[in-house]
Amino acid sequence: MTALAPATWWRGLGGLARTGSSIEALAWALYDFANTIFSFAIVSFAMSLWAIRYLGEADGTFWFTAALSISVLINAAVSPILGAMSDRVGRRKPFLAVFTVACIVGTAVIGLVDIRLGLVAFAIANFAYQAALIYYDAMLPDVAKPIARGRLSGIGVALGYCGTLLVGVLLLAGVSTDADGESTPATFALVAALFALFAAPLFLVVTERVRAGSRFSAGDAARSWAQLGATIRHAQESPGLLRFIIARFFYSDPVNTAIAVMSAFAVFAVGFTEGQALQVLLILTVVAVIASFGWGFLADRWGPRRTLFAVLGTWAIGLVILTLFLSTVPFLIAGALLGAGLGGVGVVDRLMLLRLAPPERIGEMFGLYGLVGKFSAVFGPIVYGAIVATLLDTLDRGAYQVAIASLFGLLIVGLVILRGVPEGKPDNEDAAAEALVEGMAA
Repeated sequence: MTALAPATWWRGLGGLARTGSSIEALAWALYDFANTIFSFAIVSFAMSLWAIRYLGEADGTFWFTAALSISVLINAAVSPILGAMSDRVGRRKPFLAVFTVACIVGTAVIGLVDIRLGLVAFAIANFAYQAALIYYDAMLPDVAKPIARGRLSGIGVALGYCGTLLVGVLLLAGVSTDADGESTPATFALVAALFALFAAPLFLVVTERVRAGSRFSAGDAARSWAQLGATIRHAQESPGLLRFIIARFFYSDPVNTAIAVMSAFAVFAVGFTEGQALQVLLILTVVAVIASFGWGFLADRWGPRRTLFAVLGTWAIGLVILTLFLSTVPFLIAGALLGAGLGGVGVVDRLMLLRLAPPERIGEMFGLYGLVGKFSAVFGPIVYGAIVATLLDTLDRGAYQVAIASLFGLLIVGLVILRGVPEGKPDNEDAAAEALVEGMAA
């Protein structure tokens, strides 16, 4: 029982921190709690429905997905430069503060202006949210001991799911929604306030280590992109690695798109109310959390390659059901499959990378892995939105089925490419993990 006591957990949290401070460790992890509130409440739920309410079903769907894709595209294009800038200057927290404030302000503005300006504010907020993650992740070595970085990162992820549940319960309780359970301008203000509240401890408590720095120049920006070309060449040197990265682009696309459009799909294709759609999203979040543990256990027994095929197969079945049936029960079954697969993709494909990448280049390959994930989040949403906007007048709800079928097609392309990827070397996992920790400590 002693191990379960709050005081024991609190001391254990301090044991993860480089300074021994439980408060500092919690303050860093709470930022995950804060930014997940934004990604769930705004990106996954409110913004698509808000755009459709004011622009109509076809135009609202298209311009929401366009704003989303453009914000992610710009972020993907400049993220190597943003990372290089932080490394060159030697600071993380000032950059994190700028982008955090931009996300908070952009979110609060959405409900106060014309919908067109609101979409611009959303694009700015989402860009800033994505950019802030670069610096937040980079601060982990400042906070955690080298041996404890994985555990503290895991605590942050767990708190992120808690943030999802908190904001979902508040919205369902009608704290900022109207009598019909629909979003109001107060919804965006509430999310902005919660983001600010739970992000603040990081800036007030966490101490960033002092590093030698210098002025960032245009030449440094050019070199950051030149390094990307070198990274791709290095990936070609490892059997199956570049092929895996390309496959990830295609199979991540449906995952990223479904996260963004599921609430609007539930309302306009299936017939849920906004409140019911929110309940479904919360249930799928819980399913994803539970399934993550199951997929991790299966990966230990089957290996990551075989498990990844099982995860993507689960997604394929869910997408087929959504393509063929637009009714409540099939949607819930498909949603459960997609929620379970969502938890699996995040767990298993990282293990694939660890097995395929040379241990001495693991940090470099994780950078490429992350960049490909961002670019994959550009293509799917805009294609989905364009299909719905183009076909809605002629096919009615069938337009959504065609759009989902396009995601299924992308997933199949990813699976075909993945077939040629080898299992990799199991011994690489431990060596790669050690190399990654050493690199973060540097």
